[in-house]
Amino acid sequence: MNKNAVLRNYYVLPCCLLLLNLINNIVAYKAGVIDEPLLRTAAVIFLVLAGSSLVAFVLAPLVVRIVHSLHAGSRRGAGELGEVFFLVLLGGVVFWLYYRMTIHGVASILPPDWRNPKV
Repeated sequence: MNKNAVLRNYYVLPCCLLLLNLINNIVAYKAGVIDEPLLRTAAVIFLVLAGSSLVAFVLAPLVVRIVHSLHAGSRRGAGELGEVFFLVLLGGVVFWLYYRMTIHGVASILPPDWRNPKV
C-alpha cells in the first residue's frame, strides 16, 4: 500500500468522519428549533446526506492535497516536519472539539449567535 493510501485511509478520512459526526451533532442540535417533527426529520436527513457527500468528495481529498503540498514544501526545508505538524494540528483540533462537545455540550462549539434560544 502506498503512502498516499495509508495517509488517506488511516488518518485523514477518520479525522474527516469525526468532523462529520460533530457536524451531525450540530445539525441535530439546531434542528431542535423546528417544531414540526416531519420537517425536522427531513431537514436532519437532508443535511446529514449532504454533509457526508461533502466530506467524502471534497473535504477528505482537500486535506490530503494540503498534506501533500506541505510535504513537498517541507522536503526542501525541514524534511517531513510540515506534514507532521499539520497532521498533529488536525488531530489536536478534532480532539479539542470533541472534548468541548462532550464536557460542555454542542452549544459550546458554536458561536453565541448560533446557539438555540433557551426555553
